[in-house]
Amino acid sequence: MDYEHFVVAAARVVELTGVVVMLAGALVASLAYGRRLMRRTPHQEAYHALRADLGRAILLGLEFLVIADIIGTVAIEPTLQNLGVLAVIVAIRTLLSFALELEVSGRWPWQRPPPAP
Repeated sequence: MDYEHFVVAAARVVELTGVVVMLAGALVASLAYGRRLMRRTPHQEAYHALRADLGRAILLGLEFLVIADIIGTVAIEPTLQNLGVLAVIVAIRTLLSFALELEVSGRWPWQRPPPAP
């Protein structure tokens, strides 16, 4: 197996890992939501917890997908056009990550968490 095939395979494995992480996270979040409802957790609270769990799963999956894009673009054929496409993809995913982080934690990624009571 030559270098290019190895890098393509590595990028595909990392990409698949990102998809699996998102799917598994969605399944675990759904099961946790059902468990919360069975335990008579108020619907509004269970719903917000579900959204937070789904957001965390998406955030982690997006990180893997960004890694796969970087491996696939930079290691295989780093042309100016490919790097431009990579920059746009990473920018979109980064903005999405920031929005999800704000939704999940209620603060921007660079803000400190509130002090524990």
